[in-house]
Amino acid sequence: MGDDPARLYRLDGVAHIAGVINKEPQRCIRSMRRQQGMRLDDRYVPYLQMEGLYHLARLNDRWFRLDEALVSAFVERWRPETHTFHMPFGECTITLQDVAYQLGLPVDGRYVSGCLSEFHIYIEGGRPAWVWLQELLEVIPPPSQVQKYAVNCSWFQETFGECPEDADDDNVRRYARAYIMMLLGTQLFADKSGNRIHIRWLPYVASLEELGTYSWGSAALA
Repeated sequence: MGDDPARLYRLDGVAHIAGVINKEPQRCIRSMRRQQGMRLDDRYVPYLQMEGLYHLARLNDRWFRLDEALVSAFVERWRPETHTFHMPFGECTITLQDVAYQLGLPVDGRYVSGCLSEFHIYIEGGRPAWVWLQELLEVIPPPSQVQKYAVNCSWFQETFGECPEDADDDNVRRYARAYIMMLLGTQLFADKSGNRIHIRWLPYVASLEELGTYSWGSAALA
């Protein structure tokens, strides 16, 4: 048991998450701000509505404060063996209904399979991944902005941060694809780096009309 009267301890002697008052490190992936560098253009809205991602995009259109202390407290109480939070009043967990109500994501449809260890095998028609990226976005990041099959968020922000006012339909679709890749890669399926976007989402943004046929809610919950 700890003997420092200035700290709060759990029954097993481990310092409690309430130590946030002492500015202890938090346990949050800091990727939420990445989306703020790409404005939600009104011209993207029809695509986002069709895909069931509009509500999620609206949540990220304005900066809101992330309660890191609260998130860290939940992390502390998470039990992976039961996939539940152990709270003073009992066990609780996140359900598919929670995801649907709070994030507005579709929970019916085709399953999402994007976590592929050998992504290059999945590329349509055997084309190299970066060739496909260039075909869809009409630009390719420099080597300094790439790590394996992931691209720095800063490159997406600088390249697709704001769609030109005089953009034609093809260019709007191109910017919408980049926006959706940022949305998926930083909000729903962020990695621990918090600053990179994997191009595994290319098969999904390639056909914007089919993107809404996937169950993004169940993928996010999983």
